[in-house]
Amino acid sequence: MTKRLLSSGELAKELGISRRSISRYADQGLISAALVTPGGRYKFDLDVVRDELRKLAQERRSER
Repeated sequence: MTKRLLSSGELAKELGISRRSISRYADQGLISAALVTPGGRYKFDLDVVRDELRKLAQERRSER
């Protein structure tokens, strides 16, 4: 079974955050794109990004 990859807008909608935040997180290396199209657009795996954001939140909480 092939997973459907999401655009930054679709990912933002699923996560309840802005598309700009998705772009910023990707640019900063906080989340990773599953694919970058020849046109330079990012495609994301929702489950992978959720895991990355969960780990990031845990790291930040432990720094306090």
